[in-house]
Amino acid sequence: MFEQIINVDRMEQAVSLFGSFDENIKLIEKEFGVSVVSRGSELKVVGEAENVQKGIRAVNGLLTLINRGESLSDQNVRYVIALVKEDNDGELEKMTADCICISAKGKPIKSKTLGQKKYIENIRSNTVTLGVGPAGTGKTYLAVAMAVTAFRAKEVNRIVLTRPAVEAGEKLGFLPGDLQQKVDPYLRPLYDALFDMLGAESFQKHQERGDIEVAPLAYMRGRTLDDSFIILDEAQNTTSEQMKMFLTRLGFNSKMVVTGDITQIDLPDGKKSGLKEALTVLKNIDGIGITRFNEKDVVRHRLVQDIIRAYEKSEEERKDGDRKGQGNNGKRR
Repeated sequence: MFEQIINVDRMEQAVSLFGSFDENIKLIEKEFGVSVVSRGSELKVVGEAENVQKGIRAVNGLLTLINRGESLSDQNVRYVIALVKEDNDGELEKMTADCICISAKGKPIKSKTLGQKKYIENIRSNTVTLGVGPAGTGKTYLAVAMAVTAFRAKEVNRIVLTRPAVEAGEKLGFLPGDLQQKVDPYLRPLYDALFDMLGAESFQKHQERGDIEVAPLAYMRGRTLDDSFIILDEAQNTTSEQMKMFLTRLGFNSKMVVTGDITQIDLPDGKKSGLKEALTVLKNIDGIGITRFNEKDVVRHRLVQDIIRAYEKSEEERKDGDRKGQGNNGKRR
């Protein structure tokens, strides 16, 4: 057996590192097959030499987050462990603790993964940004945070949020109310993010002034959007024509963010996703940035990552089966 010692500077660091009922350290022990023992200001990691080295790197990665003022959660502990397993834990140093926005409740909003950090950098440095990836990666939430930050800094005069009114595999029938009430259910995720950033009262005030507009994609036709931060959400459900129409609304001193998950397309059969096409057509244009998230960037419940992996595995197996079936059909018997 091999052992190595880490010195922890302050007791508060050790308390944060271990977590409630030592859950953080227990997770490291389980994932790397090591034992971690606390003796005063020292941590002793015991196990096979290679596993001990990985355990040490995971502990140091968590200490890096603690020193940046981050509170450890199951999500970021598992994220650090995943980075260590892929030998990418050195990248943690690149994750600065800059605050994107302060929510209405005073909560600082920061990037939680390297994918999110790249996404934020792309939004800052490009006029148009495409954020593509699975549910729970913060695509919409971070885009709204960046929009609110630009609006508060008076870099733009208004925020425009839109999404296609496509039902997710369900037919809701005729909805009651006026036109705005009919489309509101489709726009609810955008309202939720704005309420979190601004508070319901402040959002209502800005919406009445016309500073913030939340509308279905059909309302964008024929407009030119100057001095605006524009977000298109659920873009995988746009057609090619809708995507082209939206992108050509871009006016002077404006930014656009397009978000979507190409594994969750709800368009009728035979309709090509405008987002999938845009990822190919726009990939080499200066001023347009593309961020691709994966399951490691999911910041929701741990099971969300497991669900995404399970579906990806199932899809790969189905494709392999289809390829083998096509190969057998071409053979002579």
